[in-house]
Amino acid sequence: MKLKLSLQFNRLVWHRILPRFRTIRSFRYYLAILLFLILFSGRSYAATTDTNWPAVVEAMSESASWIWDHRTEDFQTCRFWKKFKIPNEASVKNAYIQITADNGYRFFLDGREIGQAGEWQRVIEYDISAILEPGTHVLAVEAFNGTLFAGMILNLRAELANGRIIKVGTDATWRIVPSDESGWEKKNNPGPAWRRAKVVQLAHWRPRITTGPILQPIKVKFWQTGVFQIALISTCTAVALFCLYLMTQLAVQRKSQRLLQLERLRLARDLHDDLGAAITQIILFGEVTQRELPDGTNTRAKLDQLCNRMRGLAGAINEVVWVVNPQRDTLGDFSTYICKYAETFLRAASIRCRFDVATEFPGCSFDLPVRRNLFLAVKEALNNAAKHSGATEVILTIACANQVIRVVVADNGKGFDPQRPTPDRNGLKNMAQRMKELGGSCALASEPGKGCRVEFVMPLSDARLGSRWFRAWRSGGNATLGAPENLSENQVHPAHGTIVL
Repeated sequence: MKLKLSLQFNRLVWHRILPRFRTIRSFRYYLAILLFLILFSGRSYAATTDTNWPAVVEAMSESASWIWDHRTEDFQTCRFWKKFKIPNEASVKNAYIQITADNGYRFFLDGREIGQAGEWQRVIEYDISAILEPGTHVLAVEAFNGTLFAGMILNLRAELANGRIIKVGTDATWRIVPSDESGWEKKNNPGPAWRRAKVVQLAHWRPRITTGPILQPIKVKFWQTGVFQIALISTCTAVALFCLYLMTQLAVQRKSQRLLQLERLRLARDLHDDLGAAITQIILFGEVTQRELPDGTNTRAKLDQLCNRMRGLAGAINEVVWVVNPQRDTLGDFSTYICKYAETFLRAASIRCRFDVATEFPGCSFDLPVRRNLFLAVKEALNNAAKHSGATEVILTIACANQVIRVVVADNGKGFDPQRPTPDRNGLKNMAQRMKELGGSCALASEPGKGCRVEFVMPLSDARLGSRWFRAWRSGGNATLGAPENLSENQVHPAHGTIVL
C-alpha cells in the first residue's frame, strides 16, 4: 500500500502540479519551487540512505546496468521487455528479483503484475521461487520519469536444484516497446519496431534493499480451467438446443391440438345436424306410420320396436356428440351431463336418484380420452345398479379436492360378496381397465344386503397433461393406483368387502 501511495504521489507532482507551475512566467516562482524540490529530495535522499549501500550497488552492478530510452524527456513513460529461459535440467530451488527505477515503475512476469514502487533509492527484492518454473519467461517493466535523469535497473537471480545459477540483468539487449502496443507484457517475441535499450549512468545512487512480498502461484479453481469451461459451454449449448427442440415440438403439438379441436367440433356439428336429424326424422316417420295402423297388428309392433331402437341410437349419438365436442372439455360440463344422464336413465328404471355434487370445479381442461373413459365407467356402474342390484335409490356423488376428482355411485340394493368369483364380472373389469388407462383407480365396496358402492378416483394432473405416453408410463409403472388417503370414509379393507379393481 505504501509503494502504491508513493508512486501515486510522484505522478501527481510530476503530471499535475509541475505543468501548472511551468506556465507561470515569473522566474521567481519557478526558482522557488525548484529549490523546494531540491531540499525535499535531499531530505528524502538522506532519510533513505543506508550504510551498506556500496555492497548493494556492487551486487546490482555485477549483472545489471541502468537502462533507458535513447532519448530522455521529462514526464516520460518507458516500456522495457526481455525474454529469458530457465533450463529444464532441474527445478528452481530459489529465485528473486531486485528492481528500482527513477522515478517509478510497474513490472510483470509472464503477464502477471508482480509489484510497483515510486522511490528510486529503494531497491525492492521480490521472492519469485514459487512462481518461476523451467521454461521460457517474459519480463516486462513500465517505468516513469519525472524530470532530469531517468533509468531502470533489474537483477534476477535463480538457483536451480543442481546448483546452477541463472542471472538475468538489465542491459542493452532489452527492448523498448512503443507506447501504442497492446498486450506487450505477454508477448513471447519482440515486434519489428521494438528497438534496443540504452545503458545509462546515474550518479548519487545510494540504495537500500527492502524485502517485498513472497509471491505464490495463482491457484486456478476447477471451474476456471479450460476443460471445465469447454464442458460448461458444450452443456449449455446442448441444453439450449434441447430447449429449442422442445419448444418446436410444443409449437407443433399446440398446432396439432388446435387442428384436432377444430376437427372434433366439425365432427360433433355434423353428427348432430346430419345424422341426428336423419334419425329424428326416421323416428317421427315411424311414429306417424304406427298411428295409421290398427292396434294389435304385427306391423305396428315391429314399428314400435324400430322406433325404440332408433331412440336408443339417437341417445347414443347424443353421447358421442357430447364426448367429441371440445367445448364440453370442462369438469362443470362433465358433472352436468353425468347428472342429466343418471336422472334420465334411472327414471326409466323407476329408481330414485339423489345427487351430491360440488358447486364449484377447477377450470382445467378435461380431455376427450379422460371424459370418455370416466363417463363409460360411471355409465357401467349405473347400468349395474339398475340391472342387478334391485335398488330403489341411487346416490351419485361428484367431488373435487386436492387436484383429485372423485365420482361415487352407491345404491341401497341387495349387494353381493366381492370376494366370491362370478362369471359375469366383465363390466367390473372394464371399469377397472378404463380407470387404469387414466392413471386413476376404481374401488368397489359391497356386502350382501347392504348395497353396493363404486368409487372412481382420478388425479387431475394427468387430465391436464392429456398425453398418452405419460398415462402409459403411469399405468405401466403402477399396476394398481389406489385412491389418495381419506377420500372415502366408507372404504374398508378388502377382507371386509372392499376390492380395488
